[in-house]
Amino acid sequence: MRLQGSALRLTVFVGESDTWHHKPLYSEIVHRAHRCGLAGATVLRGVEGFGASNRVHTTRLLSLSQDLPVAVIIVDEPAKVRDFLPELDELIAEGLVIVDPVEVVRYVGREPR
Repeated sequence: MRLQGSALRLTVFVGESDTWHHKPLYSEIVHRAHRCGLAGATVLRGVEGFGASNRVHTTRLLSLSQDLPVAVIIVDEPAKVRDFLPELDELIAEGLVIVDPVEVVRYVGREPR
């Protein structure tokens, strides 16, 4: 079976060392998305990047590998994604949030042969 349609993708870029009440910020975002009933969330760890500090963080240099970029990606219905944005207002002091329209093609289960 295949489900498809228009949706919004919410991408939150933060640093790996960013925290919320002594736990990783990306983890708090995922758990809040889960509690809010969003369809799913994925955390991707970057191997290199730079942001507002204009300092390049990379896995190639041990001295700079402590705060690698992390992206939390959430895809769901537009209303659900927009309703979740105020949660981020409380959590994010420094980072980047992108909301963009996407077309979803989701495969669910398999037909018996």
